[in-house]
Amino acid sequence: MKFPPIYLASASPRRHEILTQMGIAHEVLRLPPAAGEDEPRLPGEHPAAYVERTAREKAARALDYLAGHAAGRLLPPRPVLAADTTVILGGEILGKPADLDEARRMLARLSGTEHEVRTAVVVATPARLLEAVSITAVRFAELSREDIDAYCASGEPMGKAGAYGIQGLAGLFVEHIAGSHTGVVGLPVYETGQLLRRLERED
Repeated sequence: MKFPPIYLASASPRRHEILTQMGIAHEVLRLPPAAGEDEPRLPGEHPAAYVERTAREKAARALDYLAGHAAGRLLPPRPVLAADTTVILGGEILGKPADLDEARRMLARLSGTEHEVRTAVVVATPARLLEAVSITAVRFAELSREDIDAYCASGEPMGKAGAYGIQGLAGLFVEHIAGSHTGVVGLPVYETGQLLRRLERED
């Protein structure tokens, strides 16, 4: 199955790997950091609205970047794919831990509970924007202090929403998953494929 080549508005190696596994030709856009706080949450914003807005804003920044740099870099016009993954526990967003102490606290809260992982995916061109959301329930086993300390010592929790990566050592903590495994990793394969097919059909 053939997909059009795209730009990936993410430096995430996991998203790059998933697109490669899907056979989607893509170029990673190294966007300059956004001004101000990284992925800020608006006052009173629901987690579901937050993850969708953040993905849309990433796509918009990528399109602006391409509009400003395409001529100088001779970049061909292609759709942009952006995504955002959010871990939600009891209605609260668990973002990327600032340090290992915060990572330990997050993992202790996830221990023995079920949480939700939402990944919003946006495929955009200057004229169109298509979006989808993957929602997955993940249940962690009870984690001992030794489990948490050993995992944090690996360094894996840093830079990851909820302080864990299901594709790595934290896979050992997962008792049950209902939904998309690749959505928890950071880019749901089914939803991504459907968006790219829609874009091709409707253009």
